[in-house]
This record gives sequence, C-alpha cells and structure tokens, in this order.
Amino acid sequence: MAIADVAAYAHLSDADVEALRRELDAIRSDVEESLGERDAAYIRRTIKFQRTLDVVARLIIAGTRSRAGWLVGTASLAFAKSVENMEIGHNVGHGQWDWMNDPEIHSSTWEWDMVGVSSQWRYSHNYRHHVFSNVVGVDDDLGFGVIRMTRDEPWKPEHLLQPLRNLLLASIFEWGIGLHGIHSERDRRAPDAVKVGEARRAFAGKIARQSVKDYVLFPVLSRSRWRRTLAANAAANLLRNLWAYVVIFCGHFPDGAEKFTPDVLDNETKANWYLRQMLGAANFKAGPLLAFSSGSLCYQIEHHLFPDLPSNRLPQIAVRVRALCDKYDLPYTTGSLVRQYLLVLRTIHKLALPDRFLHATSDDAPETASERKFWTDASTTAAGADTTPAVANPLLGEDAGGMTTSQHLTADTDSPPLFG
Repeated sequence: MAIADVAAYAHLSDADVEALRRELDAIRSDVEESLGERDAAYIRRTIKFQRTLDVVARLIIAGTRSRAGWLVGTASLAFAKSVENMEIGHNVGHGQWDWMNDPEIHSSTWEWDMVGVSSQWRYSHNYRHHVFSNVVGVDDDLGFGVIRMTRDEPWKPEHLLQPLRNLLLASIFEWGIGLHGIHSERDRRAPDAVKVGEARRAFAGKIARQSVKDYVLFPVLSRSRWRRTLAANAAANLLRNLWAYVVIFCGHFPDGAEKFTPDVLDNETKANWYLRQMLGAANFKAGPLLAFSSGSLCYQIEHHLFPDLPSNRLPQIAVRVRALCDKYDLPYTTGSLVRQYLLVLRTIHKLALPDRFLHATSDDAPETASERKFWTDASTTAAGADTTPAVANPLLGEDAGGMTTSQHLTADTDSPPLFG
C-alpha cells in the first residue's frame, strides 16, 4: 500500500541518503546566508501592492454602475484576497520572514484575512502537516478528513459521496481550514477544558469579525449599493476559496505525490525526512504571474523541503533541487496546472468506489505505490533499510535534542516548530 521504507522505494543506500542530506543542507545555508534587504523589500512591496489593490477593488465595486465595472472590481478583490491568503498570510505564517525581526511581518503576529485563526492553523499546518507530511493516519491534511485519497484508508459507503464532498470543500475551503485548525487545537489541548474553550472562543471571534467586515461593514459603507458590495464580497471569497483549494490539492494529491505508513517515522532521520518530502509533494509549471498568484506553491516540493525559506527564493532553489533529483535518480513530480488537477479529480472519483472495482494493484497504482512493487517475492523484505543514528528533526532546529520524528509525535508540542 503506502511506502513503509522510503530509502528502499527510492533505491538509495544509507550513504546516498546522507549525501543527499548534506547537499540539501548546503542549499539551505546558501539561501540563509544571502538573505537581505532585497528580500525584505520584496515582501514589503507585496504587502503594499495587495493592500492598494484591495482598496482600489472596493472603490470600483462601490463606485461603478455597470456590470463590467462590478466584474472588474470583484475579480480584483478576489485576486487581492488570494495574494493576502497565499503569498503573504501562508508564507508569513511559516516564519519565512521572521529573520527580518519586523513585529508586523512575523509569524507570531500576522492574522490573515479568512475565518481560520492563524495560530491554530500554524499548529495544524506547520507541525501536523509539514513534519508528518502524507503519513497515513498522522497527517490530517491527507484528504482533510472528508476525502479518501489512498487505498490505505478502508473504503466506506460514505465515500461514494466524496465527489460531492470535494465540490463542497472547494467552495468553502477557508471554513475547512478553520475547522481543521480548531479540531487540531482541540486534540492538542485536550483534556484541558479551559484551553479548549479558549481556542473555540478565539475561532468564534474570528468568524464574527470576518463576517461583520465582509457582509455588514463594507455593504453598509456602500449605502444604496450595498447589494452589489455584498455580492462582490461573497463572490471574491468564493473565488479565493476555489483558487486556494486547487493550488493545495495540485501540490499534494496528483500521481507521484506518494503516501507513507506510520512505520517511516520510526527512527526517521533528517536525511530520511528530506527524502520523504521530495517523494510526497508535487509541483505544477508556472510563469511569474501564476507563481505569485499561488504564493509560489507551484514549487511545493521545494516548499516542503524548506518551509521557512522565503517564497521569492523558491525558483532558484528549484533549479538546484531538480538537479539533485537527476543526480540521485529521484522523481521530480511536476506538470501543467490543468494536468495535475485532472489527475487529482481522477483519484477522488476513482477512490470513491470500492476496491473491488479498481484494477491496478494496491502497491503500484497511480495514486498509491510502495516499495513492494519492486519485490519479486512478496515474502522478501526490502534491502537497504536505514540504520543511520537519529538526528534532530529538520523543522525543530539544533535544540531538538536529537529526537526522531516519531518521538516528536508523542512529545509535548506546546511550542511546535516554525511558530516564531
């Protein structure tokens, strides 16, 4: 089913995996040492552009009488919301700009323009997802709890509805992210009823503020044109949700974005973690505008390797990562945005059906593969299992005390990584 031995699947020896780690560490060091004013100017310029576009879009919506004016204003507002959500909110929340020590542009202070609470998202996303990416039963982002994305999840009759669930999730994606965050926060804080209650109140407060802003305040300010403002805000939020959903799904669920069993976490080293990220993510081809619109998440492989490095550096990182994939004969999963999304849709509709209707073997299907597909005898165990001593988890820095990924799963996570 899913991959249980990452190195065996990649046909790499322990020495190869460790050499790959050193080369990826070198990429990180090179980028970190070169960060400076040019990078800081980029994010400040991006924030200024987004805020200016937001204001201009709202003025167009409120000030024009034509349908064309409304469409232009609404499209501009949707784009502004998308930039705030992905290129700014998502990336600032990852701590990509914490090195600037700017109290406004910092993962600990930035609150994005959607119903989810940023601090709750940082735990569910930066920790639960990025540390344990695509590990079945551990990474809650694998299908977001409502879509079966691997045959490792047993089929249930309710999965027949997942094509409809997929459409619903796409249209209310910000609400899905918000609920995802509060559920992770509940699991993190339980059984402390006081802290769970605080998290729920924070989520309810954020919902109230967002709803009042978009569906009360701005329509009221538009006075007699409140209806067109209300409709524009609702449409812009819908378009932002759909776009964020497409980008996220195309980076995690096309063919080639592999899944893993919890066994991979046992004594997982930094080197093996790197390799798992390279195998478990997917890119899509994009020019500068499409990359900017997606928060540079068209470079999902590079983002998963270095989630806290600034997004404007991912294109140059991608060149080096792809060269490493060629050097070590590793797949570099990419394709056009349309192709990647069609592959995602095929998997969603395919896995809605019981396994008996599926033709490919469970170890060598387009959406689910494992090292077993290379075995000539099912009773044979894969060679080359990793026995490298455990090192600190790559997302936790040098103070991680040498804990392996599996130990982080059960350790106290009151201060998860990349929280600033």
